[in-house]
Amino acid sequence: MSLTFHWFLPTNGDSRHVVGGGHGTPASPSGGDRPPTVAYLGQIARAAESLGFVGALTPTGAWCEDAWLTTAMVSQASERLKFLVAFRPGFVSPTLAAQMASTFQRQTGGRLLLNVVTGGESHEQRAYGDFLDKDSRYRRTGEFLHIVRELWDGKTVTLDGEHLSVRDAALARVPDPVPEVYFGGSSPIATEVAALHADVYLTWGEPPAQVAAKIARVRSLAAREGRVLRFGIRLHVITRDTAEQAWAEANRLLDGFEPETVRAVQAGLARSESEGQRRMLELHGGNRDGLEIHPNLWAGIGLVRGGAGTALVGSHDDVADRIREYHELGIDEFVLSGYPHLEEAYWFGEGVLPRLAARGLWRHPAGAGRPAPTAQVPFAS
Repeated sequence: MSLTFHWFLPTNGDSRHVVGGGHGTPASPSGGDRPPTVAYLGQIARAAESLGFVGALTPTGAWCEDAWLTTAMVSQASERLKFLVAFRPGFVSPTLAAQMASTFQRQTGGRLLLNVVTGGESHEQRAYGDFLDKDSRYRRTGEFLHIVRELWDGKTVTLDGEHLSVRDAALARVPDPVPEVYFGGSSPIATEVAALHADVYLTWGEPPAQVAAKIARVRSLAAREGRVLRFGIRLHVITRDTAEQAWAEANRLLDGFEPETVRAVQAGLARSESEGQRRMLELHGGNRDGLEIHPNLWAGIGLVRGGAGTALVGSHDDVADRIREYHELGIDEFVLSGYPHLEEAYWFGEGVLPRLAARGLWRHPAGAGRPAPTAQVPFAS
């Protein structure tokens, strides 16, 4: 089985510095260094597609561009790349979401993947008119995904749920193929919903022991429901020809974090209701020291960015070793990113993917055994 790699479309802007934001914090000013235009995002999409990434994640929230609209436009700049569209179930009716997904599949040749993001932070949810508490949002997500999957199966759905009700809902045309559902969340209710409805359970990049425990928990819950899930991990990457070069780049990024910015971001994230965000904060404690929390796993990104806050840092062989380590725990899909996203896609695609191919862990999705391109990295720092 070939490992699956996805890249990231920075719809909050891109930079040679870390672009902060997420989990109730706004995008940092560096996001304006390279605005998230369709032209620039199209460059990233074409590079990712050529290098062998299967899909590209787009975030959701007030801090970035709308994922549905942006990916619909960027899809026209690529041919094979899929789009892992993050969306929040509480903001749109399940019938309309099922119809939107069906349309997206037909208009792109089946290139939609769905990343279900249940909550965000309550204060941000209220700005969109959603006043449910966190646990209620997850129960609503369960009802939402139940309705959507029934519609995708071609059924007529009537449901009077705790949070959602539909009457004689049906789709004129069902999606082909049915989009896969990616789902993350570390709280007990999140893992229960994932076990019932997800195709792929996503975790942020915690140390392997923590990831293994989370996989075991979700796998057990899914087995209780008679289901088998795949598992993925969300990480940043800083990979270079040598470990010294990679760590020099990590330190360059760290040097760009102003102390007052770190304090402000950490104060904001400390108010987060997200269990996953709490676990991210515990990895670094807001401190610049001891950021390598496992060999080649660096927690520095989380000092200024909400959500995924860890990066694989090292030589191409080092990073390939860590990927194999996570794979041996049960991770088959890797959702990656790096600053800037255009250049880092090439560093990973031309440096790490050929090494994984040589180990029999990866093959180019455009053709079995096809090597990663050998074009030079543009604008290499």
